Amino acid sequence: MDNHCRQMGIYGNFSPTIPKHIMRKISYLAALLLFTLSLSAQKKPLDHSVYDGWQSIGERAISNNGKFVTYTVVPQEGDGMLVIQAADNSFKKEIPRGYGASISQDSRFVIFKIRPFFKDTREARIKKKRPDDMPKDSLGIYEFGKDTVIRIARVKTFKLPTKGDGRWLAYHLEKSLPAAGGPRRQPDSLARISRMERMADSLMRVADSIRNKANEAKQKGLAVLQPPRRDSVPAPKRPDPVEEGTELVLRDLHTGQEYRFPLTKNYVFSEQGNVLVVETSRKNNDTLVQATVQWVSLPDVKTDTVFRIYNEVKNLVLDREGTKLAFVAERDSAAKALQKFWKLYYYEKGMDSARLRVDRNTAGVAKGYTVSENGLPVFSRDGKKLFFGLAPIRRPKDTTLVEFETARLDIWHYDDDYLQPQQLKQLNNELRRSYTAVLNGNDSKVIPLGAEDAETIQLIDEGNADYVLGLSTKGSRKEQQWLGFTRYTAYIISTVDGSRKLIKQKQRGFLSASPKGKFVLWYDPAAKHYFAYNVSNGTIKNITQKITVPLYNDEDDHPDDPGSFGTAGWLEDDEAVLINDRYDIWQVDPNGVKAPVNITNGYGRKNRTVLRYVRTDPEARFITRGQQLLLEAFNRNTKYDGVFTLKLGAGGDPVKLDMGPYALSFPLKAKAAEAYIVTRMTPEDINVYATSDWKSYTKLSATNPQQQDYIWFKPELVKWKMFDGREAEGLLFKPENFDPKKKYPVIFYFYEKNSDGLYNYRAPAPSASTINIPYFVSNGYLVFDPNIYYKNGEPGESAYNSVVSAAKYLAKMPWVDSTKMAIQGQSWGGYQVAYLVTRTKMFAAAGAGAPVANMTSAYGGIRWGTGLNRQFQYERTQSRIGYTLWQRPDLYIKNSPLFKADKVTTPLLIMHNDNDGAVPWYQGIEFFTALRRLGKKVWMLQYNDEDHNLVERRNRKDLSIRLAQFFDHFLKGAPAAPWIKNGVPATLKGIDWGIEATTQPSF
Repeated sequence: MDNHCRQMGIYGNFSPTIPKHIMRKISYLAALLLFTLSLSAQKKPLDHSVYDGWQSIGERAISNNGKFVTYTVVPQEGDGMLVIQAADNSFKKEIPRGYGASISQDSRFVIFKIRPFFKDTREARIKKKRPDDMPKDSLGIYEFGKDTVIRIARVKTFKLPTKGDGRWLAYHLEKSLPAAGGPRRQPDSLARISRMERMADSLMRVADSIRNKANEAKQKGLAVLQPPRRDSVPAPKRPDPVEEGTELVLRDLHTGQEYRFPLTKNYVFSEQGNVLVVETSRKNNDTLVQATVQWVSLPDVKTDTVFRIYNEVKNLVLDREGTKLAFVAERDSAAKALQKFWKLYYYEKGMDSARLRVDRNTAGVAKGYTVSENGLPVFSRDGKKLFFGLAPIRRPKDTTLVEFETARLDIWHYDDDYLQPQQLKQLNNELRRSYTAVLNGNDSKVIPLGAEDAETIQLIDEGNADYVLGLSTKGSRKEQQWLGFTRYTAYIISTVDGSRKLIKQKQRGFLSASPKGKFVLWYDPAAKHYFAYNVSNGTIKNITQKITVPLYNDEDDHPDDPGSFGTAGWLEDDEAVLINDRYDIWQVDPNGVKAPVNITNGYGRKNRTVLRYVRTDPEARFITRGQQLLLEAFNRNTKYDGVFTLKLGAGGDPVKLDMGPYALSFPLKAKAAEAYIVTRMTPEDINVYATSDWKSYTKLSATNPQQQDYIWFKPELVKWKMFDGREAEGLLFKPENFDPKKKYPVIFYFYEKNSDGLYNYRAPAPSASTINIPYFVSNGYLVFDPNIYYKNGEPGESAYNSVVSAAKYLAKMPWVDSTKMAIQGQSWGGYQVAYLVTRTKMFAAAGAGAPVANMTSAYGGIRWGTGLNRQFQYERTQSRIGYTLWQRPDLYIKNSPLFKADKVTTPLLIMHNDNDGAVPWYQGIEFFTALRRLGKKVWMLQYNDEDHNLVERRNRKDLSIRLAQFFDHFLKGAPAAPWIKNGVPATLKGIDWGIEATTQPSF
């Protein structure tokens, strides 16, 4: 054997001859390997200080000609950057703190706002400055081809017409700052002495006058002290003060000329930019300056006052052509009146002034109703109809009642439509509710369309049709408590006389009209098919019964009828509707006569690739015949994203343009060019790209250059067999410097199914509730995210089948420390964690955020964020019990961790916040108190006035530190932080946070 080894050159003096060119390649590869390893060795783990500066891509826009783009690069905390860039990367302009950018219609200008410095706003908040004294935004104007930026200070808002020639900009200024005066000059000492002497002389004269008056009273009596009577005329009552408007500036972007409108409260452009309507306030100290509505014709900037002398105007709306104006106004009440009666006014170009169209006494307005201040008027596309809102006249509050002498309570009634908590959550919406009505042409009679039993109205053909679609949940609201969904009754309602035709009663899910209004479409989950109502003849047909593949989610694992995959849109003139199955798209005849056509030719199903139509024109109401469709694609095997194209009606497979290991965001297309921008992400980066053909890409942004200094993660798709024999998949995250010879601790994080996100970018960020994967992997952990596969009635055991089988599979790997594994999850994931620690001892630590511990008490609880009762969750949705509590109490008890609290041996960290709007806070308390009584190692973090997931960044940073300390202690043997070891007593709240020995962490 030794001779053989020597002959093979494994050891000994045997030295085979190697060609020089091969030696050079070997030397180069070895040097490259050493260089790569040295770079990796130089990288450092992420720490909590990196979060604030980590960037993401914010808003994006592309010019109509496709040559220019804007996007923001936004840190998690601090000052962001607006980037203005050529799509071919030939130039780039960065605007510190810029945001809210709009590109003019002629692709010549970018208008944007500029935030104050983050540090200045922070300092002002610390000093608790009044809102008017806080730092304000500025406006920026940039013209392509020029390097200068015009900056205008203290701008509230700006608007551009949505169409037109791109010439006009209007911007609204903040209140003017008070004139800055210089420092007061202090008088010299001689002047101060002289002033004091004059004050003393004045006081002596006053004293003499009082003494003389007292002597006169002794002689003549006290009557002399009474003031003389005077005949007085009461001063005219001054009107209540109003919040005065501020200056509006109309700017001609082409010439730079500006026009100013003082005291502006509101303003609106017509779609084409041929009209600007300005609402102004009166001036408090000048009764001659009255509130007005002004019509500004463009481009000649001719201004006409069309309405004046009123208390308030709302909802200024122009028609599409910019020739008609509607608004609601209140003229008669005092500013602070508890009951006001609004009226609808109308103006048409050429009229002297706006005229009254509707008030509560107008024909057709039912008794007890008036014009709504909250219903936004809408002109039909052809301008021949005016839709607006009517509302019931509500009884005003009795202000004579003494508040501390009146009872305060909520009365729950068994026959209410909604439970009181839901009523209270919806209260503002209900008080603002209006019911749609219409005026036809110059008719003086109002046609009511909406009502208490038709509260939702959909305009058809943009209001041009002589009917609307009316929807109501009346009669089906109470059952929402346990069903978790709404049933609708639908009508066709005439705009001519308000008459109704019933379409369908109590249909689950929403119904919608086709663009031209020839059909009403809905999906029936029980039948698992789509149905269409033909408006012309009143017939209903199952239009998808000839499609043999499921149009519903056949992998759905809830105890309810599965949902559909949705529709892609309608063809021109309502000829057909495009309907999705899991993979492909079908063209379906709404009359149910023509056979359905799979327009993607079954390519998606054959290749396990989900194909979906991308609507690149947000204004397109329908798909035209022969249109070239852009399709986004996702391969369920590889998890690749991609783009395909398909010419409608051409037949054959869709054409693949690109497909790869990345994830795409929704693309934006230029209005007048075949040019796109898209945000593309991989696990390593997230950036903006430009493309014209979806084959070649121009990278525009370069976010987070600091990332190269830190140890990053690499995800892998892992498959294994669960205990029940089914194959499962999940994501394993390893550090980029992974060493198979080491033993790694593992944290299992899970919710439901996340494996499709293999190529998502995950940023280091403070935790709202769950572990941050980049942070933990960078700090020497493996993180595994297994999909959970459910069986109805067994949510807890389903989690055990999925997670514990994954843990046992991973524990066999030589690079896993099976004694140092943990689990963590939030909400539904938190419940699963709580259940698992009652079923297994294999985890060294666990973290459960907002866990349901006792399904029997949670079943009847309230989701305080919405006011909804939780029964439906257990019977039909995520909790997957499938029965009421009284039908199967055994399933509720079996799946509740609380009833097996004595089995827990795993140290458990609970987070449950006292303002949780989803899972009742007492669920965390129930589990904590049970475990505490049993002597188990348990901690609970309760962030004050915080929601289900943490909202305040300071609390997120705090939780991130505690999660790291908790798992580092139990999985890495790090010393226990003070809060883990001793807790933090209430006497030290706000003094010692228990993270470090004596001090609060600096965020």
